[in-house]
Amino acid sequence: MAARRDGLDELDRKMLHLVRERPRTGLLEIARLLGVARGTVQARLDRMVADGVITDFGPNLSPRALGYPVQAFTTLEVEQISRPDISTALAAIPEVLEAHIVTGPGDVWCRIAGRDHEHIQQVIDQTLAIPGVRRSSTVITLSTVVPHRVQPLADGG
Repeated sequence: MAARRDGLDELDRKMLHLVRERPRTGLLEIARLLGVARGTVQARLDRMVADGVITDFGPNLSPRALGYPVQAFTTLEVEQISRPDISTALAAIPEVLEAHIVTGPGDVWCRIAGRDHEHIQQVIDQTLAIPGVRRSSTVITLSTVVPHRVQPLADGG
């Protein structure tokens, strides 16, 4: 086996590419395409899941195709003592796609989705109604130039 860089070797990287590019491909077919035993594929996938490299096998969903074509980024300023409660409240809003505690101006960065601009305003109003949220600053996305991705990191950065 080749030396591992950050826990992944060349076979792991090839497997990750196949699983991402052809997610419905079975283990036997992946093994055939890579020229390794099915047990090797299973063991390596199990290891990458256990190590947290692979976080799910579910389909990636498109907010646009689900009827939420408008996305925005909103930064919330919050009372520091309220962070756990705010996290729970944000998770309860379906239109909040992700939320991160950040450094710099603002405290929590959220990516939100809406049916239209008015719906984005409603989502912002919901976040502002959370106890401990003081104010927000929001920008609407016009287009995506680099979608969320992780594969380049697995490929060696």
